[in-house]
Amino acid sequence: MSQQGFTPQFATTYRDIVLGGFRREVETTRKVIASIPDAKSDYRPDPNARSAKDLAWHIATSELFFLNSILNLKFEMSAPPEEPATIADILAWHEEHVQPALNRVSQMGGEQLVTPINFAGVFNFPAVMYLNFLNNHSIHHRGALAMYLRPMGAKVPSIYGGSYDEPFKMPEPAEAVA
Repeated sequence: MSQQGFTPQFATTYRDIVLGGFRREVETTRKVIASIPDAKSDYRPDPNARSAKDLAWHIATSELFFLNSILNLKFEMSAPPEEPATIADILAWHEEHVQPALNRVSQMGGEQLVTPINFAGVFNFPAVMYLNFLNNHSIHHRGALAMYLRPMGAKVPSIYGGSYDEPFKMPEPAEAVA
């Protein structure tokens, strides 16, 4: 048994469950980021807050940071890449970098996933547990970003259900098979 009683088999099953949920969250996050109008991407609700574009870039780069840290079995802080010029460029960067990293994490072995990783001397959890940090961190910042949208004149997409701008629609019932 490894740290916290995690077995490699449990870690791979847990990874698959968490990554399945995170992949769905990524699509929602991408909808929120895509809703930022470039002309107003410098909007910030407070002088101490990040701009919408900076927050979108933070989400994109931190998702890759967490995934790479899990893959490398260590956290190494470094400066993020230079921020792209447009929201579309952020989304393209995200697609180019985050999706392949997600695929690589989905191929990690159980022994790797139960390897403890030190996070800034604060946590020392099995690698697989940082998938929750990744998910929660992204959802947290996506929620803040979603709150920026309407004040900057953008439409708010559905996130966990309908929004004023994108109402929930009940799916049509499947036709009965005769």
